[in-house]
Amino acid sequence: MSHKNLLTQEGYDSLVEQLNELKIRQEHLITQIEEVAQPDESGEDGLATQLKEELEVINEKIDNLENALEDAKIISGDCKRDQVEIGCKVKIKISGNLTKEFNIVNHLEADPIVNKISDQSPLGVALLGKKINDEVEVNAPAGKITYKIVSIK
Repeated sequence: MSHKNLLTQEGYDSLVEQLNELKIRQEHLITQIEEVAQPDESGEDGLATQLKEELEVINEKIDNLENALEDAKIISGDCKRDQVEIGCKVKIKISGNLTKEFNIVNHLEADPIVNKISDQSPLGVALLGKKINDEVEVNAPAGKITYKIVSIK
């Protein structure tokens, strides 16, 4: 696969931690299924079915994380500062004097609550490749919003 998942070290470590937690959960579910699915039972009860369904979901998440980590490339987090790229911290001015600062990250480590926005989000896509003083327009539910790039770190 030619497309790499560009991740910060923090994002990579977080995904590894999630993967480890899912594997622990997977082992626990397998043990529970073995305990409730006795060979002498004529039919499977609802609990065993529910546990197997949960295990399927966990297995899919594990596969997705393993694939993402296998294709990961850790970036330094130091951007060139002449244009926005994954790993940059971007300060933008929104209509007037309101400013906000965002970290542009891979969609796998995005967390809007702590201002980590995805490179695939409308704002992230609009900002990538732009330079200081560039203006970008983003369609939002409230209409078009214009952002001006104040700084790139």
